[in-house]
Amino acid sequence: MGSKNKLKRFKENETFSNVVQPTREEIMEGFHLKGEWTSFFKNENPIVLELGCGKGEYTVGLAKRNPDKNYVGIDIKGARFWRGAKTALEKDLANVAFLRTQIELVDMLFAENEVDEIWITFPDPQIKFKRTKHRMTNPEFLKKYKHILKPNGLVNLKTDSEFMHGYTLGLLQGLGLEIAYSNHDVYKNAGSPAEVLEIQTFYENQYLEKGKPITYIQFRVH
Repeated sequence: MGSKNKLKRFKENETFSNVVQPTREEIMEGFHLKGEWTSFFKNENPIVLELGCGKGEYTVGLAKRNPDKNYVGIDIKGARFWRGAKTALEKDLANVAFLRTQIELVDMLFAENEVDEIWITFPDPQIKFKRTKHRMTNPEFLKKYKHILKPNGLVNLKTDSEFMHGYTLGLLQGLGLEIAYSNHDVYKNAGSPAEVLEIQTFYENQYLEKGKPITYIQFRVH
């Protein structure tokens, strides 16, 4: 994407009612929507996050299917989620928001027990050991998820990385956390929820064209 195109998207994002772009300073000083997301959506419906939402296909896809839930896609790359934000506005999806920030700040963006469910879709597996701290299912991230999730809240991990799938399963078992469902090839082995099979991201389609198996884990951190 050219820098001209990116700038155009950044400008458009500023006009979108469903895009929130706090500065790091605003977050550190006390993010105004933390604990107050019901006021943003103007209802008390459950809140579901997509972390590292990319173009927002999952955020928008889930929101279409479940109008009685609110969805927040989080990514630092505003030019990417511009597509999802624009689509949501065009389709009058009032239950969609996009938040431009770093995912490691998630526990400063949502209050304790404010979130019902989390989706992590095709994260960078951060295979090198020194990158472990950025791996989105590492123990530090799991602690953050536990803080913001309701006691029975779910985390969904959908990935093309067998490494990420195996790492997460091993970690969950080691920590004694509940694995509600696991499938190492969702399109070959039956049983995955419809929203895992029927919503596909831009990157997922690329992986499928290469014949890569797509894996899925649903788990609880409480």
